[in-house]
Amino acid sequence: MSSAAASTDATPIATALPEGKDTKAFHRLVFVIIAVLLAVLPFILYPVFLMKVLCFALFALAFNLLLGYGGLLSFGHAAYFGMASYVTAYAAKVWGLTPELAIIGGTLVAALLGLVFGALAIRRQGIYFSMITLALAQMVFFFSLQAKFTGGEDGIQAVPRGNLFGVISLADDRVLYALVAVIFFLGLLLIYRIIHSPFGQVLKAIRDNEPRAISLGYRANQYKLAVFVLSTTLAGLAGSTKAIVFQLASLTDVHWSMSGEVVLMTLVGGMGTVFGPILGSFVIIAMENYLAQFGAWVTIIQGVVFVVCVLVFREGILGLVARMLKRPL
Repeated sequence: MSSAAASTDATPIATALPEGKDTKAFHRLVFVIIAVLLAVLPFILYPVFLMKVLCFALFALAFNLLLGYGGLLSFGHAAYFGMASYVTAYAAKVWGLTPELAIIGGTLVAALLGLVFGALAIRRQGIYFSMITLALAQMVFFFSLQAKFTGGEDGIQAVPRGNLFGVISLADDRVLYALVAVIFFLGLLLIYRIIHSPFGQVLKAIRDNEPRAISLGYRANQYKLAVFVLSTTLAGLAGSTKAIVFQLASLTDVHWSMSGEVVLMTLVGGMGTVFGPILGSFVIIAMENYLAQFGAWVTIIQGVVFVVCVLVFREGILGLVARMLKRPL
């Protein structure tokens, strides 16, 4: 196989397929469909299951922004997801903050952590960058294990859902679902805007050919740090929302396996696609919930699904659909 062919195979689906006015109209239709599904699904499926899917879908979308469009593979995104979860849970339970303030607090901590860790990690490239993110995430895990405010192995339990803006009670699952759906949809819109902005175009240029982008005068490291912080901020938003939904923050949220799970969601759905991580999250979470009766075998089944995706459709499920429709998704 020629080097040109190999390069084409490795190119994300969003880059390989051109975008035009028809594509924008198609994407608007997809957004309408997603909005309709968000409104209808809680009357069909269990709201708590849907909220879990939406939290992890936002997490996967944030990760895909970094990997699919920034070309940066992080093995430590659980650090931002989990630390935001801890801060939100602590702020809501101990400080008595309303849920929106607790979520904002957790998100800001994730952004700050991403700024510090990103400034260290982007000094290296490739596997070295990935290993630095993993090492930093492990530091966060052991900090969470030893720190008093995290509750150690017990975590922070019985987190109150509280009243939104001090008025609207979130005790009812469907009311809370409405909040989670709004957060998810706004996060999706923000990511879509970032991807299709001039900033997003520069990111793609740096991902595809960093030396050429630098030769054109772009400061690659600044762009990479910016997308890293944006990604960690949105990951923190997902973790904060998840803490309110499940009224729990635990070591599972900052464990390295959580970082691996979001990679799996992104690759199964379609790396470098706008909507692929949403589908990937639904598939993985549905497997965990509806195949729970198989116990530890769920992990093996997930591994098989991952291997099949890599071997049969490397572009992910939605990437394959986009290739068939000849429209970037």
